[in-house]
Amino acid sequence: MVAAGTEQTRVLITDGAERAALAAARSLLARGCEVHVAARHRLSLASVCRGVRAAVLAIEPLEDPTGYAAEVGRLAGRLGACVVLPITDPSVEALLEYRAALPASATLPLPSLAAYDAASNKHIMLECAREAGFAVPETIALMTPGERLPDAAFFPAVVKPHRSVLPAALGSGRLRKLSVGFVDDVADCRAALAALPDSAFPVLLQKRVRGVGEGLFALRWNGRIVAEFAHRRLREKPPQGGVSVYRESIALPPALAEAGRRLLQRLDWRGVAMIECKRDRDTGRHVFMEVNGRLWGSLQLAIDAGVDFPALLLACALGEDVPAVTDYRVGVRSRWFWGDVDHLYLRLRDGRGLSDRLIALRDFLRFRPSGDREEIWRWRDPAPFLVESLNRFGLGR
Repeated sequence: MVAAGTEQTRVLITDGAERAALAAARSLLARGCEVHVAARHRLSLASVCRGVRAAVLAIEPLEDPTGYAAEVGRLAGRLGACVVLPITDPSVEALLEYRAALPASATLPLPSLAAYDAASNKHIMLECAREAGFAVPETIALMTPGERLPDAAFFPAVVKPHRSVLPAALGSGRLRKLSVGFVDDVADCRAALAALPDSAFPVLLQKRVRGVGEGLFALRWNGRIVAEFAHRRLREKPPQGGVSVYRESIALPPALAEAGRRLLQRLDWRGVAMIECKRDRDTGRHVFMEVNGRLWGSLQLAIDAGVDFPALLLACALGEDVPAVTDYRVGVRSRWFWGDVDHLYLRLRDGRGLSDRLIALRDFLRFRPSGDREEIWRWRDPAPFLVESLNRFGLGR
């Protein structure tokens, strides 16, 4: 593994409440960097990580992207940060759009704004993914809320705004974040569409793919794949599909890797990316879901398995010679405890009979000391888990 940082290397990580921010902070601290984490509150998940220097940002990227970029720029200049690492989509978009607000000495290790915009547009990416070799879900693009919907045989389905971050209202300068919705029938679909703002359209209505979630995670820099990793989702929140709460490192599927490389090449990608797929249980093919052009929630699993994406990304940003990482440990599992508690609650609430509920409880309690890792809890760094736990019960602020 490349020793990406030295004690003189100052890094500013945004969005300290995110699990990816915590994983990145722990990674870069272990490489000897001086790590500053910014968040709305000083007691955020990553801000309390042992060794981190906490900073507070008053402006939210969704509320005022321009002001947010300016505030991050002032903070980076005051700290002398040589790398600024945004974590969430709103922060990434704000800093890419207003990159000039950052000091010239601070590197933003992200793709171009054009590449990020293309990757964030789910409508555009469907055709790009198909041409790269992925299977894609059966999809209907709805241009308005009142369009005619398919018959009952199409459902259950997924409703996807074409972008996750969109203008809140015309001319307001504010943004809003939208999520994917699951609908069981035409009536559910109509209600979901009616709740979306006009800026969400075109909206993709996709027939739900039955199968396990698998993802390709990559770092591409200056036209070269520096690192790749793959994992399988074992449990998600909500259970029918969403954020992974328990996942396992898997050997890199050749077809997934080849299609992913072609897609990133087509985008002329520079930086990290997560290509989210489902492996269709009937065909075995990887069906494309979306691209996330930033560090992802399950980042800690890749680090625990031997692919230290934050350290590698920093090394690339600093212009170091970075050998490709081609190997990692397969079968490593990572659990986000409080996310898994949510998963358990939903399965207990919605389970069909006592047997389903007992299976859910058994799954939650089953833990492999030899191969399972807790994502947040660390014996040498307990504060993040304690802060997350307090926040769960409304006691953290």
